[in-house]
Amino acid sequence: MPQGLGRGVTPVDVVRASALGDVPHGFLGRRGGVSTGIHAGLNVGAGSDDDPAAIARNRALAVAAIRPGAELATVHQVHSGDAVIATAPFGERPRADALATDRPGLLIGIVTADCVPVLFADRQAGVVGAAHASWKGALAGVTDATIAAMESLGARRDRIVAAIGPCIARASYEVDDAFVRRFEAHDPQNERFFTDGRPGHRQFDIEAYVVARLAAAEIRRIEALGLDTYADADRFFSYRRSVHRGEPGYGRQISLIAVS
Repeated sequence: MPQGLGRGVTPVDVVRASALGDVPHGFLGRRGGVSTGIHAGLNVGAGSDDDPAAIARNRALAVAAIRPGAELATVHQVHSGDAVIATAPFGERPRADALATDRPGLLIGIVTADCVPVLFADRQAGVVGAAHASWKGALAGVTDATIAAMESLGARRDRIVAAIGPCIARASYEVDDAFVRRFEAHDPQNERFFTDGRPGHRQFDIEAYVVARLAAAEIRRIEALGLDTYADADRFFSYRRSVHRGEPGYGRQISLIAVS
């Protein structure tokens, strides 16, 4: 049981990827934590309207669930294609959507609430990465930027493995035709990630799109967990679900990784 949890308290829910093996990592859901109301559970979103003390406590619980005693570095996510190098927790968080590090004892993390969390590792080089791939960031190449940042620290893409955590699934992700045209303008082959929906709309498989971007970047081992944040309200926060329910806010979950 994670440190600080007593009897009757729900433990932190950690989803791990076999591709990442014994690298300390986890895609965390909303179970566990101390937040209440619409943010109930392990809400780590600094941009939410939750109690800041609860968010800080939840972040501490998240760290303890993956690598007790580690420091945590996160960024100010802006749906970009930018990645930064982390050597320690940031004072003022840089505006970016991915991180890479080679520093033992430092956890790097990104937060999501439907967007695609991607964790990377090159065990031999001792380099890890984490990316928040929103549709804007994915299209802008945030996963490519993460790989490049890892390479600058000594990783090699033929050794990098990647895992995609809980995100909104195709069945839950309706977009309009203008959205589809934006992707097709970037690459006509992107049409394959959309299936027919109601008139004027399609269903977008963003997980498959991110897998394809990783494969095009010559990442040889990619694991997609296939977990739908929208469909599982008990386990995951979801921005789109909160909008459809008319809720005034929503929580965020965190994905974490550290050098072994």
